[in-house]
Amino acid sequence: MEDAIRALPKVELHLHIEGSLEPELMFALAERNGVELPYASVEDVRAAYDFSDLQSFLDIYYAGAQVLLKPQDFYDMTWAYLEQCRADKVRHTEIFFDPQTHTDRGVPFEVVMEGITSALRDGKSQLGISSHLILCFLRHLSADAAMVTYEQALPWREHFIGVGLDSSEQGHPPQKFQAVFERALADGFLTVAHAGEEGPPDYITQALDLLKVSRIDHGVRCLEDPLLVRRLQKEQIPLTVCPLSNVKLCVFDTLEQHNLKTLMDANLCVTINSDDPSYFGGYIGQNYLETAEALDLSLKDIETLARNAVKASFLDEGAQEDLQIQIDDWAERYLV
Repeated sequence: MEDAIRALPKVELHLHIEGSLEPELMFALAERNGVELPYASVEDVRAAYDFSDLQSFLDIYYAGAQVLLKPQDFYDMTWAYLEQCRADKVRHTEIFFDPQTHTDRGVPFEVVMEGITSALRDGKSQLGISSHLILCFLRHLSADAAMVTYEQALPWREHFIGVGLDSSEQGHPPQKFQAVFERALADGFLTVAHAGEEGPPDYITQALDLLKVSRIDHGVRCLEDPLLVRRLQKEQIPLTVCPLSNVKLCVFDTLEQHNLKTLMDANLCVTINSDDPSYFGGYIGQNYLETAEALDLSLKDIETLARNAVKASFLDEGAQEDLQIQIDDWAERYLV
């Protein structure tokens, strides 16, 4: 099983690039930029990764982002993630970024974009990893602030494929951001949204009906609403599930209690992703490995998850077919 998972061609659809910032790089960038961190060492940072809920994670997440000031910082962070993608056999990744995390502290929008997009170009040419970029709005901020961010992003519109919604879910329903999503849809962007992680199933319904999303990020609380489950099943709306993240943020007490297999058994389009891997204990390969062991997944289950991710991606039909052929080759080797 372990060898098969490590060899599996993968697609990642739920990855916050700022959440891939490892403590070692955080300290290196802090030294380079003269930023004083509230931690004495890498070990102190890792010791702080004991979260009680989403907000306790976000507090340290935003603190860590303070070291990102120049294009090279964003490049280095993104490149480090792409190197991990190569190690995990990730062929394509669709990356979230949070411009408000940076513009609100005075970092120009173009600095963020220059660094990230340069790394993604090099990832394609040097590592063979394709990628799409998705601009996310911070839902704990105002709808007006989201609209300002969207307008700041438009000069860079050829560099991102869609918009999303992340950060603190409780008390910030998708409905709050309907206007900016409607504008993005009218401009031809795809839409996704975090919903049904800590928030109720109704947030999933709002994301589908009001934000017209193509995917639901997380979505694990959908099982509380049987009608919603039937809708997700019928429409095959993808769920970008992040198992290790869900345990780290206390959505589930243990990985053995995770409902991913139940979601799969309900014939939902489930995918495995890493969310904020630096903070949550593992990149996509580790999520596959630990989830397979905890939930006793079969190699056929693993194949289904991988194929779902290809189908749920925003790649064109030809690129999807190429990836499915790679999974065919993998299946011929391991599914005997």
